[in-house]
Amino acid sequence: MLSPFQELTRAGVLMSYGWRIEDEARRLPYCLDRIFKGTPPGDLPVEQPTRFYLVLNQKTAKALGLVLPQNLLLQATEVVE
Repeated sequence: MLSPFQELTRAGVLMSYGWRIEDEARRLPYCLDRIFKGTPPGDLPVEQPTRFYLVLNQKTAKALGLVLPQNLLLQATEVVE
């Protein structure tokens, strides 16, 4: 039960690892500005996320009878209790 979306982990999925839409939304005004100024969308650079987030759901792990290792919990960006 792995998801790229933190929202699903907060709703009950065991863990997620991926980027946040908020990080990508910060780049949207830049891209729109260039498009409105005449740059064809195909000429915009392809950008990849540079930050990834690990979110763990401790409650789901306990319900499944799993014990998440302490070193994994320490590396997590967020742990849902």
